[in-house]
Amino acid sequence: MMDQSALCRPWEHTISRRQFVAAGAAATAGTLGLAPFLQTSIAEEVQKQHKQVLFIWLDGGMSQLESWDPKPNSQFGGPFRAIATSVPGIHISELLPRSAEQMHHLAIIRSLCTQDNSHSAGVARIQRGDPKDRGVTYPYFGSAVAKLLGPGKSGLPPYVWIKPGSGGFMYKDAGFLGPKYGALAFGDGQPPENLTLHESLTPSQDDVRNRLREAANQRYSNRRRKSVTEANSYVYDMARSLMKRQDLFDSTQFDARDVQRYGTHEIGRHMLQARLMLEAGVTFVKVNSYGWDTHGDNFNGHASLVPKFDQAFAAIVADLADRGMLDNVLVIAMSEFGRTPRINGHVGRDHWPEAWSLAMAGTGVKKGVVVGETNDKGTFVKDGEFDIGHMFHTWFAALDIDSRETAYNNAGQPLPIAHDDMQAIKDLLS
Repeated sequence: MMDQSALCRPWEHTISRRQFVAAGAAATAGTLGLAPFLQTSIAEEVQKQHKQVLFIWLDGGMSQLESWDPKPNSQFGGPFRAIATSVPGIHISELLPRSAEQMHHLAIIRSLCTQDNSHSAGVARIQRGDPKDRGVTYPYFGSAVAKLLGPGKSGLPPYVWIKPGSGGFMYKDAGFLGPKYGALAFGDGQPPENLTLHESLTPSQDDVRNRLREAANQRYSNRRRKSVTEANSYVYDMARSLMKRQDLFDSTQFDARDVQRYGTHEIGRHMLQARLMLEAGVTFVKVNSYGWDTHGDNFNGHASLVPKFDQAFAAIVADLADRGMLDNVLVIAMSEFGRTPRINGHVGRDHWPEAWSLAMAGTGVKKGVVVGETNDKGTFVKDGEFDIGHMFHTWFAALDIDSRETAYNNAGQPLPIAHDDMQAIKDLLS
């Protein structure tokens, strides 16, 4: 049976002219084949400049009017002012004063126009990129990146999810890629249960026990589907790697000054932990914040929610920039849709996929720019309408993944990694 997780790697299609000429000349001389050269040299380059993603998911729908696209003194603008940022001419909501100071690192798109206005459809559609109906379940962006970029040298899980509530292994995120590429969720930032080695075992005994497990797994997998047995082994392997990095979960070891800068609230604690995960080499880190579905009392709700997000978001952007990590880390902050300009009878805003915003920063992204525009009332896109498929192409491009040449291989069926009728937004890319 063909390996269902096989994939055309992006670097197989993107070699430099110098590499090609050098390898070709060597092959002609009979001293080196082209394929081994490409596998070795390009793999080394990819490892040296391993890309990462911080994906901040504001579940329920952050209001663009109370964040990245304010419309003060307009019919639907609400009570909050717009404030200047570190980039002259760009203004955002007064609820984001710290993010305003980081605007020179950010790129904002104000012209998203998507389709689904329900959470059940919108969350999945947005995080899967809404490819054409191919008769298969596409992976979430985190699973796609885990597959395309791999774990790097860290040995840690390539896709982790820091979220309120319960944790566990979220295999469904991976879609047809197979459960191996699901998310390992840390509920309330806590590690999986029973992560510490039992006191009756020494490390050497545990190594012997693990070798026995690997032998049993190999025998078990001989007559079973590779995607299933891979996932089973993967869970154990990742647990062993996490056992060696329990410092990532010990909040008593976090720098007290960092804790105060990020905030002692939930999203602050989780964002600080996300930074530590990125520093440890995790490829894709998702941070969830809940409670953004403000059908009632929208303004008080956002007056409470947005400053907490602002504190944590600005802190991590500043830290990644100071550490030089924005050169390799793509930061995305978004929801499944925006909120209606029109204010309902409960002083709330309802679901609005017609015209909303997200913010980005980091590798491959232009700094200090706004792309797209809504009309004066914020009701519809005025210029530069883009769907989520455009964003997937853009994100892949920022990560140096060629979304036109790279394809999934689903049991011999080539599948595009992003909507093939859409393309990257060049105005967002550096």
